[in-house]
Amino acid sequence: MRIKSIQQTRNPEKLDLMFDDGSKLRVMATVVPDLGLYASMEVDAALLERILQTHEKAQTRLRAVRIVAAANVSQRELQRRLIQKGQKPEDAAEAAQWLEALGALDDEKTARLLVQRGAAKGYGRARIRQELQQKGIPKDLWEQALAELPEPDGAIDRFLQQKLRGSWSDEKTRKKVTDALYRRGHRWSDIQAAWQRYREGVADDGAEESDEWQQWE
Repeated sequence: MRIKSIQQTRNPEKLDLMFDDGSKLRVMATVVPDLGLYASMEVDAALLERILQTHEKAQTRLRAVRIVAAANVSQRELQRRLIQKGQKPEDAAEAAQWLEALGALDDEKTARLLVQRGAAKGYGRARIRQELQQKGIPKDLWEQALAELPEPDGAIDRFLQQKLRGSWSDEKTRKKVTDALYRRGHRWSDIQAAWQRYREGVADDGAEESDEWQQWE
């Protein structure tokens, strides 16, 4: 079987290999220069297999580039997404390593960005650790990234003010707000300290402490 012609498709990233037996094979455009393909070239079973493998690898790389361009992902997360899209595990691993070598994929940088994003959302350490795990960040990078996390006092205080607006609240509401802070990854001791600051701030504004509040402590 010989390549009769190589034709451009509507997709600039792909080419059609037209064979003398009337068959056609659509491949990523990079396959042609990578394998030195040309019209009239004889294609045996071994070369055809190389063409297919090179196409799959090029397709995986392109998908990897698109994923990384759209979101901050770790190597592990990138590989998982590629495999979900039907790419072979070995091609997914190769694409991740390729992007890392180019400097486009950096787990350490991604970890820092996840911590910064979590802090901006008011999340606590536990919630951010969960995010790092879900995104496939290696554990040995967690503490280094979390070291940049600011103290939680400000985030918790802002959350209380947003939810309660400087007023007293009933026990049910206080429990609901406390549970929400815990789900956001804050430690119980930090939450208690924030409630104490909040109570003192409200008291300073002239509100009276209720027996219900004192019982809740």
